[in-house]
Amino acid sequence: MSFVTIGGITLHHRHLKATGNARAIIFINSLGTDFRIWDDVVAALDGEMSLLVYDKRGHGLSDIGDISSIDDHVDDLSGLIDHFGWEKIVLCGLSVGGMIAQGLYARRPEIVEAMILCDTAHKIGTNESWNTRIAVVERKGIQAIADGVLKVWFTPAFHTARVAELDGYWNMMTRQAVAGYVGTCTAIRNADFTDAARRIAVPTLCIVGDQDGSTPPALVRSLAALIAGSRFEIIRDAGHIPCVEQPEALTALIRDFVASLAPGAENHG
Repeated sequence: MSFVTIGGITLHHRHLKATGNARAIIFINSLGTDFRIWDDVVAALDGEMSLLVYDKRGHGLSDIGDISSIDDHVDDLSGLIDHFGWEKIVLCGLSVGGMIAQGLYARRPEIVEAMILCDTAHKIGTNESWNTRIAVVERKGIQAIADGVLKVWFTPAFHTARVAELDGYWNMMTRQAVAGYVGTCTAIRNADFTDAARRIAVPTLCIVGDQDGSTPPALVRSLAALIAGSRFEIIRDAGHIPCVEQPEALTALIRDFVASLAPGAENHG
């Protein structure tokens, strides 16, 4: 296990180096998960790119810290990029991870070569929906909402055929720190990147599972419509977390997208 302290927050991460010149791609996970959701994608891309996964604050083995806005998560991501000395990076963010990616671009556009925004949006949910979730979790714990959340994370087919994995992801979600979960819910509730998305001027791939009940295809398509020249793709037979449910399809899209980028921005790492 690898840890680094960024701005007083200790972050759990895993860095897989690539040989020679290779692009650096950072994966940012969703609410209520840790970086293991990327395992299958990272295993497939290992050696092709310099890969970094990390547990955002309040999740996994990272510190909880204070979380009041997406900027808190952006602080950590920005510090990680500087820690590894990357001058250009590709960001791949899932759900709130995609909002963190948008926040990083808004703050430091010069360092972002391209973005993969997966099952995310410029604005997710309503004040009412987030306030209701926060109140339930604070009163009864994450387990009180877990079954409902997993229904949008994964398709009915996954629930039927992959019961042991479903149990594992239920465990992952319910074992996150309540303070980290609630803080990140608050950050999502308060975030609105509608105007910022219109200013994104790097190659961007927007991806969504066809059965995503959290950020449905129409919502992700609306994000893509805000970003000039973006590409929009739907992954079949996937819910909110395609990197778990359909990793081969997601990996193929990532590989094709990165291959389409102009040469010259590769990093050593």
